[in-house]
Amino acid sequence: MVTYVLQKGTDHIFDPAVGAGVFFQSAKKISSYMHNHVKLLGTELDPDVLAQGHVFGLADSDFNLVEIRDFILDPPENNFDAIIANPPYIRHHKLPKSYKEQFLEIAQQTIGQKIDGRAGVHIYFLLQSLKLLNKDGRLSFIIPADTFEGLFANTLWKCIADHFCIEAVVSFDKDATPFPLVDTNALIVFIKNSAPKENFLWAYCKKPNTSELTAWVKDDFTDNNLADLDIYKRSISEGLSTGLSRRPRTKQTCEIPLSQFATTMRGVASGANDYFLFTKKRAKEMEIPFDFFVRTLSRTRDVNKDILTIDMLEDLDDKGIPTLLLSLDDRQYMDFPTSVKEYIKLGEEIGLHERALISTRKPWYKMEKRTVPPIIFAYLGRRNCRFILNEAGIIPLTGFLCIYPKISDREMIHNLFLSLNHPETIKNLSLVGKSYGSGAIKVEPRSLEKLPIPNDVLSEFGVQKP
Repeated sequence: MVTYVLQKGTDHIFDPAVGAGVFFQSAKKISSYMHNHVKLLGTELDPDVLAQGHVFGLADSDFNLVEIRDFILDPPENNFDAIIANPPYIRHHKLPKSYKEQFLEIAQQTIGQKIDGRAGVHIYFLLQSLKLLNKDGRLSFIIPADTFEGLFANTLWKCIADHFCIEAVVSFDKDATPFPLVDTNALIVFIKNSAPKENFLWAYCKKPNTSELTAWVKDDFTDNNLADLDIYKRSISEGLSTGLSRRPRTKQTCEIPLSQFATTMRGVASGANDYFLFTKKRAKEMEIPFDFFVRTLSRTRDVNKDILTIDMLEDLDDKGIPTLLLSLDDRQYMDFPTSVKEYIKLGEEIGLHERALISTRKPWYKMEKRTVPPIIFAYLGRRNCRFILNEAGIIPLTGFLCIYPKISDREMIHNLFLSLNHPETIKNLSLVGKSYGSGAIKVEPRSLEKLPIPNDVLSEFGVQKP
């Protein structure tokens, strides 16, 4: 990353999130090789973290040109030729509302429109940095894959591609990740503030700590025959369509999206699993009639097969894993049996009715309703069998998505299930999901409906559009 931004002999680097100064250490080493003194510029919100730079052999003087300021809300007045960052990864729900409003305004100013409010802080570090990049300047960021895969991704990267030159994107095999113990799929993006180009290079790094990656960057991305990197020349339009974090689709097959066969919906959000989930033993002890419960599962790890049966539920319950969801309706408090009234009262005594999600329900104890989904899907996971045939008739919680086939024939539903669990269909999950560390993929309900099912797979199991 440092090699890229210093490649043209610039006299400085700017890091908007200096931290302990890892990039500064590399810049000092590389500039000494180049016999070129480089000024170390940057911003940092927490002055105490700079002291950790001693671990990397940095002196206090190396931080003399670092300003203590909020880079996003109070950016420097100068522009820069070389910007490099591993920006903080802070999810949107941890940000104060006032911050989010100001961040959205920054997006409006930078790319001409506001982006999805669920964008994390790292997105705004990227946008603010691009605003400060001089003409022909270079920017190198290491950022999580959701920067390229979130709901805002296509809008964000189309605007960037329309105004800047995206030179290269580097993705990493799970065994070569830069952050081995962090559940984040990190990628590097190299951007130059020059005229946009129709093509960019996409590299897949297969080996950890390989020297070939730096050599490739130093060679201005011209050596594309390297053992440790798979390198593809891709069009910007294809990259935006497929996703800049994903491999190019070299084999185009005839496919049909899941939406042609089924609708999807997230599982039930109880708002307080420790209150609403029961084992059979606990329900009996509380003397709450079983009529007020539905069978459920909350954890994907509790299903280790692709067909969920009643016997599996009973086995889980015997192990003390809750399989009952208290599913009360909207009747008046006084109309419930005494045991249920006492339990509702207990919930109010511990303040459940004031929790954000639960307080939106009227009355607060009324549970969300779902029709039993014939197929359920593990929302986030690393395993291959993500689709589960729901023979136990559960109403799942939010660890799962509900899949409702548009066909009612039992055999056809089973055949659709087999098509979904086919390796070629499972492989396509990476095209519609967000990728995380160790190969984990998370797929939202609307994204799952876009899942391409190969025509050959559908034909193999005799599945036809309804």
